[in-house]
Amino acid sequence: MGVNAKKPLWTSMAVAVALSLTVAACSNGNNGGNNNSNSSTAPSSNATATNSGNAASPGATEEALKPIEISAFIGAPGQQPTPDNKLFKTIKNDLGITFKPEFLVGDLEQKLGVMIAGGDYPDLITANPKLVTAGAVIPLEDLIEKYAPKLKEHYAKYWNRMKDPSDGHIYWLPNYGAYQGDVNETYYSGPAFWIQKAVLKEFGYPKLQTLDEYMKLIRDYQAKYPEIDGQKTIGFTTLASDWRTFGLLNAPEHLTGHPNDGGVVVDNGVASVFATADFSKTYYKELNSLYNEGLMDKEAFTQNYDQYLAKLTTGSVLGMFDQHWNFQTAEDSLNTQGKSDRTYVGFPLVYDTSTKDYYRDRAVINLNNGFGISVDAKDPQRIIQALEQLMDEKYQKMFTWGEEGVDYQVGADGKFTRTPEQRKNYEDPAWKLANLGDGIFGYLPKLEGTLSDGNATTPGGDPQEFYDSLKDVDKEVLNAYGHKTWTEFFSMPQDNPVYYPAWQIDLIDGSDASIANKKMTDASLKFLPRAIMSKPDQFDKVWQDYVNEYKKINVKAYEDRINDQIQWRIQNWASQ
Repeated sequence: MGVNAKKPLWTSMAVAVALSLTVAACSNGNNGGNNNSNSSTAPSSNATATNSGNAASPGATEEALKPIEISAFIGAPGQQPTPDNKLFKTIKNDLGITFKPEFLVGDLEQKLGVMIAGGDYPDLITANPKLVTAGAVIPLEDLIEKYAPKLKEHYAKYWNRMKDPSDGHIYWLPNYGAYQGDVNETYYSGPAFWIQKAVLKEFGYPKLQTLDEYMKLIRDYQAKYPEIDGQKTIGFTTLASDWRTFGLLNAPEHLTGHPNDGGVVVDNGVASVFATADFSKTYYKELNSLYNEGLMDKEAFTQNYDQYLAKLTTGSVLGMFDQHWNFQTAEDSLNTQGKSDRTYVGFPLVYDTSTKDYYRDRAVINLNNGFGISVDAKDPQRIIQALEQLMDEKYQKMFTWGEEGVDYQVGADGKFTRTPEQRKNYEDPAWKLANLGDGIFGYLPKLEGTLSDGNATTPGGDPQEFYDSLKDVDKEVLNAYGHKTWTEFFSMPQDNPVYYPAWQIDLIDGSDASIANKKMTDASLKFLPRAIMSKPDQFDKVWQDYVNEYKKINVKAYEDRINDQIQWRIQNWASQ
């Protein structure tokens, strides 16, 4: 029950990209066998943006840069862009690049298993460690060195981190986390306990610090408003579907002041599994109380990701623990419906006020995510050159800001600005499908931080544009708490330990650690719903059954792998 974020993403793909368009940055990485976590941000770099127009990369020939159609599998649900999508028409006309994306339908592990069994892969495929084990993707370092100088510069600071510890090759191009220039943290995309803005307003915008304070607010609001817009009010929900189990499994580590290390907490450099710890029991016993009071979503443990998002879009769910990128599309829908007061504010809750919150971290490169090139790709050289071409600032701006003069303006001072109408377009999913490249861009290499002209790489990364784009309800919330950005609800992040985050560690498919991880996840998904839904006087018995089940698992193999890799990272990454 390790760590996965990813995808971060991210995120479904649409979620990951929505963040890239509306916020400074996020991470969204899928760590394959590790299923509990996701990095929310990524580390900044002092590299300077390269803006070399459409010049061919060194070593390229006219033949090499011929038009190409690139098939791409994206391991998250998403929607196809419209046939006349403005951005993709420009890329095809300018660069001869056409993408043919396939989005995930159904279970990711099952889909990957079918691919591996059949040995049939698209040109590009989103990251998963089992694809490396299966020999499904090719090493990229030589291609990057020879044909992609902008990509090499982009990843220079993280080059060693990107190498697979087992063989030293680079298989994935991280989609988030390689920053340049100034980074303004305005939007928060990571883990938190989320609560509707309408709930906060109802009770005078209270400052929430502890889990008890948060749950009391939910209880009080649901008692006052048992229905919202004709729907039964749901006090609290969660998600434990596919690889997105972190919403159910990761909260206890944060409540005790630990950062997002996935399935472990790390104290004094030593990682240990916390699933059956007493501090975890405290959290799930609280959910048991909510369930027996009728405040916990009765479908929480059977709903899939799409059903979870659909439920949030009704505006009837008061709160949940989740990572923001994971439900951003639901908030987009709420905004489109005119229900902005039913969108959410994240709070970094702890058990008691003597504990300092550690939800917000410093940016980390989103390892084990992004695209890799498969062994079935007929022209890897042209594919890497295509990704290189898209790193040009002209196209990076189009993916995030849109078309100059149409989707944003450039003032006499060189600053990018948008009108209220232009900002509203970005909240419309249909408009984005016709004008932007969310599905692909979420997994492509991308510039983050500051462009060479001094503008932020995304509208949400510019402090003034961020504030100007806020709805009145958002400004009211921020003003009530004396903040200007959503990140200010959280303590300033500490410097990340060298190894951080542990959720990025590859357990190696088929290893004892990977097998233990699956068994731990299976045990949690079997016993935690039982414990939460049990009668109050049965909770302790079900919890003990859970603990006993864990004792049958080789948890040490999992912890040993994590601790071994923590030490390896300290030894090999300390100089970067």
